[in-house]
Amino acid sequence: MKQYDIQQSIYQALVGDTTLMGKVEAVYDNVPQDSDYPYVVIGDDTSVQWDTDDTVGSENTLTLHVWSRYYGRAEVKDIMQAIYACLHRRELEVTGAHTVTCEFDFGESFLDPDGITRHGVIRFRIILQYEGDIS
Repeated sequence: MKQYDIQQSIYQALVGDTTLMGKVEAVYDNVPQDSDYPYVVIGDDTSVQWDTDDTVGSENTLTLHVWSRYYGRAEVKDIMQAIYACLHRRELEVTGAHTVTCEFDFGESFLDPDGITRHGVIRFRIILQYEGDIS
């Protein structure tokens, strides 16, 4: 299971992307109280192991959340597009694994129940093949 390694790789890719970081205040795992908008949060993930006779790997999903107080949906959608450009079909650097694919899986934006905050959700599907001896 490489979920933490995937999270680290995604975090490094996002904070290293100057286009995205020009649009957001920060990328968080846990949002500090009174954080400035807009920001991105690394959210929930899943991992399902798969094996063959000579290969071990996992199929993973990782959800990112975009938070904005901009009037209208433009800012959230612009940030989601920057995340897509940063991660879709990217070769992630995950310790002990080879990235078979990292692909956009799902995206949605909506107004939160507070009537002020815009929320974008973008999910990626990541398939890894583990390196080394599997016996």
